[in-house]
Amino acid sequence: MNYRHAFHAGNFADVVKHIILVRILSYMMRKETAFRVIDTHAGVGLYDLWGDAAERTGEWREGIGRLIAHGLPDAAAALVVPYLLAVKAQNPDGGLRYYPGSPFIARHMLRPQDRLMALELHPQDADFLKENFAGDIQTRVTHLDGWAAMGTHLPPKEKRGLVLVDPPFEQKGEFGRMANSLIKAHKRWPGGTYAYWYPIKDPADVTAYATALKATGIPRILRLELTIRAPSTPPRLHGSGMVVINPPYVLEEEMKIILPALAALLADEGRGRFRIEWIRGEA
Repeated sequence: MNYRHAFHAGNFADVVKHIILVRILSYMMRKETAFRVIDTHAGVGLYDLWGDAAERTGEWREGIGRLIAHGLPDAAAALVVPYLLAVKAQNPDGGLRYYPGSPFIARHMLRPQDRLMALELHPQDADFLKENFAGDIQTRVTHLDGWAAMGTHLPPKEKRGLVLVDPPFEQKGEFGRMANSLIKAHKRWPGGTYAYWYPIKDPADVTAYATALKATGIPRILRLELTIRAPSTPPRLHGSGMVVINPPYVLEEEMKIILPALAALLADEGRGRFRIEWIRGEA
């Protein structure tokens, strides 16, 4: 499956992924010490929802469009405020035209002492990403295979931070690459927080991925998923997941508030389901 960011910007999967991102960063900001965000598959950073790619699918209307139009119950709404502020920051004239990808959302939340490293392999996307962050001294954009960063860029000098892994799933074997990269990265930086996003299309692939993660022996792996419809034949995208290694201790409880609300809002009527479980708990 090809999950190039531009075609799916702002869809239900982005909403879930980016809300998890802001909840992790919100927790990191409780301490004054600096942290670094490493975005391994950063894309171009900012997407025009009125552009050809996004309009071709129109998926954002049932994702961020629906969230802005209808909102969430109070408890969940309070937790997604940082996310919505990051979106509104790219639409200063009101309305909704531009959608920030993960590097823009992370950058919106950084304090002066924090840093962002945004990596992108696609040459044209990397050039656009550099243009989007031109002159930003807190952000370093590198044309690089994100998988390579798991060995060469860890640990960051801040010794605190998040590695966000969000591959486009253009090639076969991405689930295996994610599991293998975690093993390599965790050996170099066992105290880091890692967030691995994945599409849910074939449930068997996701089950195998969870089994592979459990077999690594790495502790504290939290699995978070939202599905908006039942699986189908032939398979189509029907859900989105993220595994978080070394998650903030509050994340599980926060997602127990957020995911049910998103399932009710974003899913086909009566079809929303969510999962919050530990693949592995404490060591």
